[in-house]
Amino acid sequence: MLLLVILTITGCYKDNEETLYGSDCNTDNVSFSATISPLISNNCVSCHSGEWASGGIRLSNYNEISAAANSGRLVGAISHEAGFSAMPQGSSKLSDCSISQVEAWIAQGLLNN
Repeated sequence: MLLLVILTITGCYKDNEETLYGSDCNTDNVSFSATISPLISNNCVSCHSGEWASGGIRLSNYNEISAAANSGRLVGAISHEAGFSAMPQGSSKLSDCSISQVEAWIAQGLLNN
């Protein structure tokens, strides 16, 4: 009986992968060209580009992306914060690492590097 209780208790214990194995997320020296632009291209540009960009928000180039980031709309949307439309719409939330990289890029001054 004691063995059954121990197995039940330890079986219900939950860890996430980052807690168990650490994180490979690099937020030091995040660059626009190597990190932010590919992230936006892979997750946002299909809806947020061209003449009919969703919500009138274009994220096709540095100026458009930095404007959305500077206004707080980019982080609000990808972080699924209250008051913002959760993005990417109809898809899973971006990874915590991706969100942290966007936040780091903003904190580092929105460099076009």
